[in-house]
Amino acid sequence: MTDKNDTAKKEMPKETLKVANPGRLSLTKTVESGKVKQNFTHGRSKSVTVEVRKTRTFAQGATGGMVEVKKQDNSGLNAPLSTPGFDDESMRHLTNEEKQSRLKALKFAEEEAKRQAEITAQRKEAAALAGEDEEEESDAAPVAPVAAANITIPLPKDIPVDSKKPNTLKSAVKPHHPVDEEAERTEKNKTGKLKLRVGEERRSSGKITVQNALSNIEEQRMRSMASIRRAREKALKKAHGGDTSSEKVIRDVVIPEAITVAELANRMAERTVDVIKTLMKLGMMVTATQSIDADTAELVVSEFGHKFKRVTEGDVENVLNDEKEDDDTNLKPRPPVVTIMGHVDHGKTSLLDALRKTDVAAKEAGGITQHIGAYQVELAGGQKVTFLDTPGHEAFTAMRARGAKITDIVVLVVAADDGIMEQTKEAIAHAKAAEVPIVVAINKIDKPGGDVNRVKQELMQHNLIPEDFGGDTIVIGVSAKTGENLDQLVESLLLQAEVLELKANPDRVASGVVVEARLDQGKGAVTTILVQKGTLRVGDLVVAGPAYGRVRTMVDDKSQIVKEATPGTPVVILGLSQAPVAGDTFSVVDNEKTARDIAEYRERRIREQQVVASVRTMESLFGSAAGTNAKELPVIIKGDVQGSVEAIAGSLNKYSGDEVAVKILHSGVGAITESDITLAKATGAMIIAFNVRAAPKAKEMAAKDKITIRYYSIIYNVVDDVKAALSGMLSPTLRENFLGYAEIREVFNISKAGKVVGCMVTDGVIKRGCKVRLLRDNVVIHEGTLKTLKRFKDEVKEVKSGLECGMAFENYEDIRQGDQIECFEVEELARTV
Repeated sequence: MTDKNDTAKKEMPKETLKVANPGRLSLTKTVESGKVKQNFTHGRSKSVTVEVRKTRTFAQGATGGMVEVKKQDNSGLNAPLSTPGFDDESMRHLTNEEKQSRLKALKFAEEEAKRQAEITAQRKEAAALAGEDEEEESDAAPVAPVAAANITIPLPKDIPVDSKKPNTLKSAVKPHHPVDEEAERTEKNKTGKLKLRVGEERRSSGKITVQNALSNIEEQRMRSMASIRRAREKALKKAHGGDTSSEKVIRDVVIPEAITVAELANRMAERTVDVIKTLMKLGMMVTATQSIDADTAELVVSEFGHKFKRVTEGDVENVLNDEKEDDDTNLKPRPPVVTIMGHVDHGKTSLLDALRKTDVAAKEAGGITQHIGAYQVELAGGQKVTFLDTPGHEAFTAMRARGAKITDIVVLVVAADDGIMEQTKEAIAHAKAAEVPIVVAINKIDKPGGDVNRVKQELMQHNLIPEDFGGDTIVIGVSAKTGENLDQLVESLLLQAEVLELKANPDRVASGVVVEARLDQGKGAVTTILVQKGTLRVGDLVVAGPAYGRVRTMVDDKSQIVKEATPGTPVVILGLSQAPVAGDTFSVVDNEKTARDIAEYRERRIREQQVVASVRTMESLFGSAAGTNAKELPVIIKGDVQGSVEAIAGSLNKYSGDEVAVKILHSGVGAITESDITLAKATGAMIIAFNVRAAPKAKEMAAKDKITIRYYSIIYNVVDDVKAALSGMLSPTLRENFLGYAEIREVFNISKAGKVVGCMVTDGVIKRGCKVRLLRDNVVIHEGTLKTLKRFKDEVKEVKSGLECGMAFENYEDIRQGDQIECFEVEELARTV
């Protein structure tokens, strides 16, 4: 058995077996591979590896060994010998697969020639119908070699051949013709589908086929359907005599304060590259994401021929200013707005209580008004009058100014026993600045010390001439306590309102002014407003300064819930996002986005103003470097309403000087919170709480960190305490008081005590521990303190004129006979702001 196997191994052909590794038997490679270039649309291409597997068959030979059996392929051998490329020399070295591929290429070329001949015939027919003469075809047709089979095939004239790539056939695409276009439109109208014209190939799918791979014919990139459509539209327009050049579209470009280059190009519908080139010409090296200012953007827009429209960040408020003037037919009478002004404790609130039949003054802390109030009184005849009650304290100047601006008539209350005071003069100035009529009510005429004529004479000094003195100012003596002449005051107000012809349009969006605002722990922002135009309803979206929100609830001055407020009506609303600043205007807007944009812009503007105000000037920096900065008293102010906080801050700032100053770190409305305690701990500030209290958690933190919280309900006490604190920060004034002179008669050197002098008091008195100056020839050579004063051997407190004494100086020994001693003492005097 072993001999037979050895014999079989010896008889097998050596070239068919290959031992790659010891003990492992393998055959030679039976796969042939090659590279074929694959073309895709849009100019993309890649190389693909094509593999051809060979099949080998083995059989037992005559001698008993294994031999390879080769099949005979007669397809190529049976081809006509007259066919070019199929002679014996060219077929001898080809494999069966190569022969098959050449036959396929030959068949493909014949079919292509037939198809192109049909296309040429159809073109001739179309040209004959259109009346165009076809050029005579040349007998010599172009020849394109087929590389796959080395066959030369005569091709029609319409099939172009690429001279640079002789082995590649160009795809024949039928040129555009008006007759074909008309036929195509007719066919499309009939069938509803767009048919491909004869000779127009479909776009390549990008896939490689076995036929393309074996024929080695590269497929050329074809035009897209959009490109063909544009070309057809351009040809039709040109055939009808139209202008094929595109017209430039002039656009209105909105330019904000800052815009990126890409956004500017997008708004102009221009290429970003072109915009960057234009900016480079202007000397600016920018990128697409870089921002440019409005002036530069304006130049770029003008360069491209577009129109520009400049907008600013504050244009978001333009929606509030676009309101049209009211037509006279829509105007209706409204209640007059009357502001009561005057000096503190002249009876303003008491007079208003007498008109309203209420007792508001009794509820005020300290018996003085510290808030601005808004009330509406309905008189016996059915008429309504809106009253604004302003505080009379000097700290509430801003409140009086706001009251004068939003009012129609000012009632100036003057006490008959007190006359014109400082705040009365200020109220007159505010009323004249607002250009509103003034009605003077001389109150307290029932008091024994009241003198109405004296008050009238003082009014004339301020250009307020009473009617009984020949002027035009209404002056009425009234008594809030007894109600005397109150009806006459009301009649005068109604008469003045009738002369003014006060009217407003209630059928428009509401707008007005914020009278007062505060924060309530359970209700949120509580805002008192006065409607000046339109009608405010529950559910309206309101913007008031940096605050916005929908009106959830409306309450009148009698704490009654109302659904709407007409012009001239004061109401309290709930629903704003925060407490606005007293004096801000409010408006009703359409949507929440507009309200939010306006509120954010206003809040950002307030923040920028605060940053600018906090920047220290160069003088303050130099002063700080020299150590001459004023001592600052840091405070945090929290109050119940915005007006009170504003009044306290204004009063404290008045006491700031070159040596001491009040630094208000934070002021706000509402209870004292943990953040206020944290700020006070970090800065060492004192917290002033006006009619508010600290939250429980904040109170615990304040007690733990030993933060000073001072509670007040009267503004007088706030000002007095802060004034005292500032006075304590001032350096005391030093005053020098002269005591006497003494002449040195003898100088003694004592080993333990040093130099001791014997003196005669020549003037005044010498006191132990006083300050002394040593004079030699009337020149001060030393200033110090007297250490010892003795009379004989005893220490004494003082020595009077004409007596002898012994003295010793502290740390000074250069004493001579005949020197003179001047004694004095320094007194410290406390200063006040």
